[in-house]
Amino acid sequence: MHRTAGPAAVLLLAAGLLASSQVDAGRDQEEIRRLRGAGRIVSLETIIANHRRQYPGGQLLEAELEFERNRYVYELKMLGDDGVVREFEYDAGTGELWRIERKEERKE
Repeated sequence: MHRTAGPAAVLLLAAGLLASSQVDAGRDQEEIRRLRGAGRIVSLETIIANHRRQYPGGQLLEAELEFERNRYVYELKMLGDDGVVREFEYDAGTGELWRIERKEERKE
């Protein structure tokens, strides 16, 4: 089952700038604090920092915390230096990269 965290979970981050204490402000703030406090998810800041070490460059367009396949997943939508948009999915519990998806241009 694929369940999006809801409209509040979408974080539009202009030019990859992050407000350090508000980065995880997608799902309900209390839910995120509870999940982090219980050690069930790592912070979005940690995910982004690890991502940037592995994949330097590019621009963060969107970050989202979702619950799918019985686990929390961070989705990072990145615009690469090559002009291609890719979605990186990270297991929010372990921080491990789960999947990379290339977003195809829609022709109208």
